[in-house]
Amino acid sequence: MADRQGAGYLRVAQAIRDRIADGTWPPGHKLPNRPTLADEFGVGENTVRQAVEIVLAEGLLESFRGRGRGTFVRAPRARHILPRTLTPTAAPGRLGLAPAGSLMSVEAESTAKVPAPALIAARLGIAEGELCVCTEYEVLADLRCVLAATSWEPYALTMGTPVVLPEGGPLAGRGVAERMAQIDITVARVTEVPRPVQLDREAAQMLGTTPGAQAVLIERTHYDTAGRAVETADILAPADRWDITYDIPLDPVPRT
Repeated sequence: MADRQGAGYLRVAQAIRDRIADGTWPPGHKLPNRPTLADEFGVGENTVRQAVEIVLAEGLLESFRGRGRGTFVRAPRARHILPRTLTPTAAPGRLGLAPAGSLMSVEAESTAKVPAPALIAARLGIAEGELCVCTEYEVLADLRCVLAATSWEPYALTMGTPVVLPEGGPLAGRGVAERMAQIDITVARVTEVPRPVQLDREAAQMLGTTPGAQAVLIERTHYDTAGRAVETADILAPADRWDITYDIPLDPVPRT
């Protein structure tokens, strides 16, 4: 359907803004689907898509996939703290993937025998294509993904053991150090490299934001006492939702 009023997507975008501003669509309101809006405004569905993307980029809307999927009027967001120091207040074993005391939950799915991509293989010190166990994590708030992570472990380390799947078996969800201890591997240290990134379309859709939105990608790697990498992960935190905090203890300095 052709739009006879020029740049129709701008007209539709303004109508969406107006409905948000006057309270017709309050925070949390789910927008009608594209065909419904296209019929209402007398435009094509592609025009509606362009209009919604503009208002999404302005931060007035948010879009989610999976359970609770759809496009919603965005409510003011409280910022969350993502602690990156292993303390009793951090989530068990996950180094703060789900902040303690929050109403968030973690969903995870592990897949065994996944060939390691080149960058992951380099971080693990293994050959490209060597088999790994890959685990995808989604941290959910109100059934919506607000943080994501992907973890990789060399399959050769854990195959044939009860801890081969990080989120399955007797130590499901207990974290890398505790699981590795069960097979006589001692995790001695963890390194993290935070990097600023812009979300691509797929990641933005998963996290309910717009392509190009700012995020922090934390490259985390666990090492054993011999310096061997036993796990590496990418933790993706949207910058508009998370304050990433590092608590660095210091030994007392004696007076001179």
